[in-house]
Amino acid sequence: NLLNVFVEVVPTDTIKYEIDKSTGLLKVDRPQKFSNGGPALYGLVPQTYCGSRVAEFSRERTGRPDIDGDQDPLDICVLTDRIIPHGNVLVEAIPVGGFRMLDGGEADDKIVAVLKGDTSYGDLKELNECPDAIIDRLKHYFLTYKQKPSSDHTPCEITHTYGREEAEEVIERSRDDYEEIFGGMSDLIDAVLTKHQ
Repeated sequence: NLLNVFVEVVPTDTIKYEIDKSTGLLKVDRPQKFSNGGPALYGLVPQTYCGSRVAEFSRERTGRPDIDGDQDPLDICVLTDRIIPHGNVLVEAIPVGGFRMLDGGEADDKIVAVLKGDTSYGDLKELNECPDAIIDRLKHYFLTYKQKPSSDHTPCEITHTYGREEAEEVIERSRDDYEEIFGGMSDLIDAVLTKHQ
């Protein structure tokens, strides 16, 4: 199941970038305050939204009744042995699994994918085929990237690691959430373009 992924941040970035929802442009979110660098390409799956369906799935899987969606596009990490020197690019990737993450009580799943055709990771079909050291680095990054050095508290929790099939379910639900909220936008854009041709 091939995905287009918009890369916001690469491992060498010392600034966290993210898409500005009102303009669609990449903006500086915040400097990376601490020495914890991202271990993979990091971005989002376009035309996804973590709303009621993603939250419902997280509630089902965790047994926790009070989880909401984080109301953001679905986050994704892309494993590759290639150096991509900057973000603000689209790459093609294949999902292999993910982390069921909660951030302040909100569903904030992190899909893990491999870059299409990558020589080191491209043959992986499932997250459990990935070396444990890579999985541990990804988990550590997401569990600590908001944590202050003076505190043991983190607002983030990873409740489960899951494989490709569950990742595809999360992706599908996030697309359905997007369609519910923003589905009329493509019809509106088509109508405007048709009118001005």
